[in-house]
Amino acid sequence: MDEKEKTQHAANACRERYMRQAIDLSIENVRKGGGPFGAVIVRDGRVIATGTNRVVPGCDPTAHAEVTAIRNAARVLGTFDLSGCEIYTSCEPCPMCLGAIYWARLDRMYYANDKKDAAEIGFDDSFIYDEFALAPSARSLPSERMLPDEAIRAFELWRDQEDKTPY
Repeated sequence: MDEKEKTQHAANACRERYMRQAIDLSIENVRKGGGPFGAVIVRDGRVIATGTNRVVPGCDPTAHAEVTAIRNAARVLGTFDLSGCEIYTSCEPCPMCLGAIYWARLDRMYYANDKKDAAEIGFDDSFIYDEFALAPSARSLPSERMLPDEAIRAFELWRDQEDKTPY
């Protein structure tokens, strides 16, 4: 094995260790009454934060493992920008979590189970993906735009603010 192969082998071993940690978190979370999902955020070879699905125990529909891990990592690092970090998650993220991963600017994502595996045990997000493709008026969630002429003022203030932090 040459030096490049040794380096690649070591990197793969580290990634597998982080993924196993996410999987172990998911298994332990089921035992504690939570959902079967775990996530680990890593930066520079160091675990920054973890998260598990706490939807039912926490009465929070947004408390998915990835979102929880992102919140914890942002708190630890003191920033909303998680560039330079990778996320290891026990399952391919749902639409909400995938959006959060993009918003957090994580560099890379690794996952174990996929959305088909999740659907087979009752976590089927296909209807959400289907809804995204529809015009708001055609979605199953009734929605109506209201007071855009008033609401635009906040956007104008933001646009014109010189000392804002873009995100």
